[in-house]
Amino acid sequence: MSVVVVGAGISGVTCAAELAARGLGVTVLERSHGPGGRLAVHRHRGRPADIGAAYLTVDDPEFDRQVRDWERRGLLREWTDTLAVFDGTTRGDDSTGPMRWAAPDGLRSLVADLVHGARLDIRTGTEVRAVGPGPVVDGEPCDAVVLALPDPQAARLLDPAGPAGAAVTGRAWNPVLALTLGFAARDRPDLRCAFVNDHPVLSLVADDGDRRGDGAPVLVAHSTGDVARARDADPAAAVPEMTAAVRELLGIGAEPEWTHVHRWRYAAPAAPHDRPFHLGDDGIGICGDAWGRPRVQTAWRSGLDLGRALAERLGA
Repeated sequence: MSVVVVGAGISGVTCAAELAARGLGVTVLERSHGPGGRLAVHRHRGRPADIGAAYLTVDDPEFDRQVRDWERRGLLREWTDTLAVFDGTTRGDDSTGPMRWAAPDGLRSLVADLVHGARLDIRTGTEVRAVGPGPVVDGEPCDAVVLALPDPQAARLLDPAGPAGAAVTGRAWNPVLALTLGFAARDRPDLRCAFVNDHPVLSLVADDGDRRGDGAPVLVAHSTGDVARARDADPAAAVPEMTAAVRELLGIGAEPEWTHVHRWRYAAPAAPHDRPFHLGDDGIGICGDAWGRPRVQTAWRSGLDLGRALAERLGA
């Protein structure tokens, strides 16, 4: 049996690892230069900064076991259960909630660990153009195909009249710009991460030095959807306004020494699906963080559950 998984984020890699563990032949096709998806990092002079998901949380028993394994091996650490909250530019009461977990080498390292552990065949730099019933991927037949992609990206590969296409066509996603700012020194209030509500430019700011545990004077800020949409064609044009907003919000006097901006055109679904994955009779499955509450755990769980369902269907 041969299965093709399109997308090497945590959902696709988790699904592929489960299928491989059941003895199925799996090929993962990834458009970019490496696995990780939205668990992405930007490296400046070798140092990673998380520019996708800001952290992960855990309330699923199986995911907890995986997280504890990563913790035991030094890939994850407990970060904080308290986040600052800004209403506009005014800091209010802090919000206490579940433990947020962070990765010393960036959350992408978790995906790399899954790839290494399962010895997956990942073909990077490979852009898929069409997936159809049979199933076929760019005209090549396989026994099953998994699309581990945001809905709009999956929809471009599918016939909208088919069951898989119907499941993802027309679903709205929200964009985000992630701005990384490197300073000469730490010159800001004591906060690890902040939700920013009702702000025209910012939605979140994280102290990446605290998150990473190395104390580096590096911040990562997420834009609002409106800013990301307005700057979609030229994300770099958002750097001055986002930088000014971060400095004003945190009272930072100095300009950053360097910045980097990344556009996430499909950062999060506007509304999640009401089931954990899609698997049609045509052999096409779809998984990811849109299939439930959008977060890292959901993506992992969706990929795992689809992998198990698909393996059972294929008799593995």
